Amino acid sequence: MADKNDKVPENAPGKYYIDNSCVPCNDCLEEAPKLLKYTDDESKVYFHKQPTTPEELVAARKAMEICPVEAIGDDGE
Repeated sequence: MADKNDKVPENAPGKYYIDNSCVPCNDCLEEAPKLLKYTDDESKVYFHKQPTTPEELVAARKAMEICPVEAIGDDGE
């Protein structure tokens, strides 16, 4: 389960976030390429944009469901 107290600092403010347990496997990027990016050193993925459309919300949820280490949360601020 993602920890909102351990977010990747690059996450855009909002409900969705990725925490530091991320192992950049690329699965979430395939589900939500418009919302997610690699950090500069490519060690983590983060939400560079919060979902704003119904399609983006679906993509964010799918990315969260597919994450093998449960690093994506939807209880952020």
